[in-house]
Amino acid sequence: MAAARIAAPAPGRPTPLGWAETSGFAYLVPALVLVVGFFAFPVVALLLKSVTEPQLGLHNYAELFGSTTYLKIFLNTFVVSGLVTLISVVVGFPVAWMLAIMPRRWGQVIFAVLILSMWTNLLARTYAWMVLLQRTGVINKALMSLGIIDQPLELVNNLTGVTIGMTYIMLPFVILPLTGILRTIDPAVLQAAALCGATRRQALTSVLLPLAMPGILSGALMVFVMSLGYFVTPALLGGTANMMLAELIAQFVQSLVNWGMGAAAAFALLVITLSLYALQLRFFGTRRVGGA
Repeated sequence: MAAARIAAPAPGRPTPLGWAETSGFAYLVPALVLVVGFFAFPVVALLLKSVTEPQLGLHNYAELFGSTTYLKIFLNTFVVSGLVTLISVVVGFPVAWMLAIMPRRWGQVIFAVLILSMWTNLLARTYAWMVLLQRTGVINKALMSLGIIDQPLELVNNLTGVTIGMTYIMLPFVILPLTGILRTIDPAVLQAAALCGATRRQALTSVLLPLAMPGILSGALMVFVMSLGYFVTPALLGGTANMMLAELIAQFVQSLVNWGMGAAAAFALLVITLSLYALQLRFFGTRRVGGA
């Protein structure tokens, strides 16, 4: 008892634990410095360049949104991003469902193939698609040998090639979160739906899809946002005639050395991306978008 009285702190003096609780904000300082230094400061600098170069004002934004050429590039970006997202979800859902229900050993093999495809160099994968999609490539030769087409299809230097190449690259970003969600669904739920008289289509649309919606939303959001700012694949498979927004920004900065227009286009892309994300959070909530 005496030892306890000696070790007890004096009344009114903060204990070490109390000091840690009151100064817990100190643990957030490294994260705040990282966010401010690598996100907030560059965004502010980007905004300042967009309204100060070559002169003060909003003329860069007026030119960006007032030109039909730049608006066509915006349209190309959204059309391709939407198509890539839609195709990735439609193709990725059956693959994710197969991974969720198949034996674990085979599932691990297919999962390893998906991971290895993500680890493969992006430039190498894009050049591989250039070889496959060209007029004398494997795809055109196979279709002609089967008698499906008479003339080679134009699959490169257009938005078709960009959509195909980007869909291949984005598919794992839909399959991985979807697989995690589908594996948490109890098979007894689908069995109960069948016992209640639901057909396979009804079980899919009324039971499985609503339960898998968190994974679908998170994967679709990730793919769409990444597609909006993609550069390598559209630059190699699309060409200058079918430019997307990321290519336009690179051309402003590298070729034209027009930092004001490049910053305006980049800031507009950032605002559009954050607005779409906020809109999805508004209608679907953080739990469903995050896959909780």
